[in-house]
Amino acid sequence: MAKPTGNPINDQLLEIAAQNNISTIWDRFMEQEPHCGFGTLGVCCKICNLGPCRIDPFGEGAQKGACGADADTISARNLARNTAGGAACHSDHGRDLARTLLEMGRGHAKDYSIKDPVKLKKLAIEFGLSITGKNELKIAEELGERILKEYGQQEGELTLIKRAPKKQQEIWRKTNVSPRGIDIEVVQAMSRTHIGCDNEYKHVLEAAIRASLVDGWGGSMIATELSDILFGSPEPIRAEINLGVLKEDEVNILLHGHEPVLSDIIVTASQDKEIQELARKNGAKGINLSGICCTAAEVLMRHGVPMAGNFLQQELAIVTGAVEAMIVDIQCIMPSLPEVAKHYHTKLISTSPKAKFAGMEHIEFHEEKAMEIAKKILRIAVENYKNRNRSKVNIPKEKMTLVAGFTMENIFYNLGGSFRPSYRPLNDAIISGRIRGVAGVVGCDNPKNESGMCHADMVRELIKNDVLVVQTGCSGGACAKAGLLTPESAFKFAGEGLREICETVGIPPVLHTGSCVDNTRILTACCEMVKEGGIGNSIDELPVAGAAPEWMSEKAIAIGWYFVTSGLLVVLGTPLRVLGSKNVTKYICNEIEPIYGGKWAFEGDPIKAAHLMIAHIDKKREALKLKPLMYAKICSDDKLIP
Repeated sequence: MAKPTGNPINDQLLEIAAQNNISTIWDRFMEQEPHCGFGTLGVCCKICNLGPCRIDPFGEGAQKGACGADADTISARNLARNTAGGAACHSDHGRDLARTLLEMGRGHAKDYSIKDPVKLKKLAIEFGLSITGKNELKIAEELGERILKEYGQQEGELTLIKRAPKKQQEIWRKTNVSPRGIDIEVVQAMSRTHIGCDNEYKHVLEAAIRASLVDGWGGSMIATELSDILFGSPEPIRAEINLGVLKEDEVNILLHGHEPVLSDIIVTASQDKEIQELARKNGAKGINLSGICCTAAEVLMRHGVPMAGNFLQQELAIVTGAVEAMIVDIQCIMPSLPEVAKHYHTKLISTSPKAKFAGMEHIEFHEEKAMEIAKKILRIAVENYKNRNRSKVNIPKEKMTLVAGFTMENIFYNLGGSFRPSYRPLNDAIISGRIRGVAGVVGCDNPKNESGMCHADMVRELIKNDVLVVQTGCSGGACAKAGLLTPESAFKFAGEGLREICETVGIPPVLHTGSCVDNTRILTACCEMVKEGGIGNSIDELPVAGAAPEWMSEKAIAIGWYFVTSGLLVVLGTPLRVLGSKNVTKYICNEIEPIYGGKWAFEGDPIKAAHLMIAHIDKKREALKLKPLMYAKICSDDKLIP
């Protein structure tokens, strides 16, 4: 059996899995140990067939690959390719939403509608379109066309880059990293890392930076904006989280993945009278939808659909024996799921044209037949309820309340009130010393860590020291399960200054802003803080820091890069795979800061990592000559080392 995870619910279900000879991610992770030292340090190259080549990190063996590439070139190329992969995945998410908007505008995707017409019009104007005399469908069509052109754009700059403060824009132009179009920068990152191409490590990393910027200020930002337009801009909403949200007497359907185009329609279709009646005919009291991973965040913050679990809990959700169907699209879906499902009645249904899984039934989703396909999938799930083996049902009792759905826009109203929406209360709280600063704590959960506990430990330390925390994705889920995402948690965990603000406004000390693609909400919030004034004229001057204590995917690397090159410190719980190159490590952890204003740091201990962020925030406060903190002691540990 796998070693304890730090989460009692996970440990309980892992014991059941072991009794049934079911392999889970924790078992497979242990089988892989020890991990390849060359790969961990980033000095293994598999790009061409002269290799694989590896560099001896101790200086005793080979110091160059067969082609002559050294540790600097190899680690930089690997990092650039990882960044391009992450940027491609998130940007493709935005492309699909732009296509949906376009097809809806043309009248082909009739099951969708404009849920936020104000944002539609604002975004259309931002992209240079005239909205005069046009109805919403026409505006949607033209906006979809305009955005898709930006994917193939070969010169100029991305439209949403203009949201960044002028200083950041000037830095990107001066350093030749301001992205021209979305696809070209991802393609060039791959092209430049081909054998015999770019090999000067700083120049290779320039391609990584460009690719990350098209994610943060392009594809991901587009995805967030268009999701709000098509499915509604979130508002703070109270809901539940953890595997205890599954129900013994209802059809349990899990929505897993990242793209809300299908999941949002499933929510609507599940309320159809015909589908509800079919559930009753099959012996169930109703249909219980819940989410896994970032799809969970999408339907949670817009519909209050409970969140069953994080990335690491997807197999364990099936082990409860109570899941009729898991519906998946793309990203963070384990190929192991069919092996787990063989032991239960659970139907696994893949839906994306971009992702098929061996052992899953594939029902390809197309926006033009959205409702028809959604109902077809729901019928399969509902009719499977009668096949549930009650003797195998083990639903944990534990579940927690959380408040999610904070955005850059609705924070205006939460902070300043309906009739004077403003970031001024937040900036004033930082200026006066009630709030120390702001931290973004994001990312996946990872079996290298304690099943999300690193997130919770870090966040508790930050809010204890009067740092307001903003979260996305599985990190937000981990902290919700730890009871940190309710207004009441401020009284138990927050420092006195932050507690006063939370009590006055009625918000949690930890704000969940959505899925991992919604990290761009943190970027735009930083831009609004700069606009409001008083705490810096650019993002790199703000008392703000970021962290991904349990990062896992290439997307996390792209996200980290666009925050670093937008001017923020980003702390990772496990290092990027660059430590085999002293030059690359020194560059991204120290030398890059004077150029872009941000840098990377690596620290596995979540408490120490929190204090790296606190020290960075204090340094920014000191540079701005802000008032001393009202209640907290200033952290003196400002050594930001890898």
